[in-house]
Amino acid sequence: MLMGGYHIAVVGATGAAGTELLRVLERRSFPVASLRPIGSTRSVGKSVQFCGDSIPVEKLDAGSFEKIDIAFFSAGGDISRNYVPIACQADAIAIDKSSAFRMDPHVPLVIPEINPEDVKLHHGVIANPNCTTTVMLMALYPLHKIFRVHRVFAATYQAVSGSGTRGVEELTRQTRTWAEDEQRCSSRPEGDTKETDFDQPGSATPATVFPHPIAFNLLPHVDSFLESGYTKEEVKMQDETRKIMHSPALRVSATCVRVPIYRAHSVAVTAEFQRPISVEQAREVLSKAPGLELVDEPHNNRYPTPLNVAGKDNCQVGRVRLDCALENGLSFWVSGDQLLKGAALNAVQIAELL
Repeated sequence: MLMGGYHIAVVGATGAAGTELLRVLERRSFPVASLRPIGSTRSVGKSVQFCGDSIPVEKLDAGSFEKIDIAFFSAGGDISRNYVPIACQADAIAIDKSSAFRMDPHVPLVIPEINPEDVKLHHGVIANPNCTTTVMLMALYPLHKIFRVHRVFAATYQAVSGSGTRGVEELTRQTRTWAEDEQRCSSRPEGDTKETDFDQPGSATPATVFPHPIAFNLLPHVDSFLESGYTKEEVKMQDETRKIMHSPALRVSATCVRVPIYRAHSVAVTAEFQRPISVEQAREVLSKAPGLELVDEPHNNRYPTPLNVAGKDNCQVGRVRLDCALENGLSFWVSGDQLLKGAALNAVQIAELL
């Protein structure tokens, strides 16, 4: 560790993930000697708050990483592809949230509770996994260590904040429009209805961020579709899981779904293991896993929900049960805040390993 701390740059400092990262750095008392918040041209002139100081946002350019020790990137793949090499040339270590370098064989892809030793393999760049992959693996990997998983089926329930501030604003706008329409309809005299009054909620509300209205809806469509029929998000979960767990033969099939909630992703997981597994054994393992809380009292209505994990560092797992369709199969439900453990917190934990 440097005397007095690290000189830190945060690219995308005014976005949802960048803002969360600044909060995590402050909350965990990360040793920051100086902070350089970096943003797009439209962000220049704004300021970010950090440890009681108001720090102006600087424009991203080729000189942004001079005398920087660690550069956090939270501004998307194109920015990372263009500027991570520049940061490395300036002798900064880049911790990248985007998918730009995750599958590069020379770039470690790290969840500190799972593969912290991989950090030592970096050549200037360390990748932060996809947020949904991280939430799933926080529960799956501890079981894998003992029972050895060889096949996984996953269905995700992903919050709109995974698409950034614009996704949150679209859900809010569509929900408000639907509520206003309902209020107008309820104020009409009895019997005074029109055929359009019975349309699905939000069906007439413009969708700009998502391909269809998200309010009161579910979209089995996260990222773009590939020729295989899977989406890029689903393939990320497959490929990243294999890399993080060092299990190239692991078979993973995911269906990723955007749901009308603001924050925290959830995953319904069914896993088939090589070794026999019982519910009692699984609960014991999960209850001791770092960064994970076992919330599994279904008869008392206690199980993980997005509202319960929003704003919290730990993921939660519950609904643990033997799967009735697979030999040595286990099903469970895991929820986690994708802006924290799925992004900002995980990135800061990587930096702490350095």
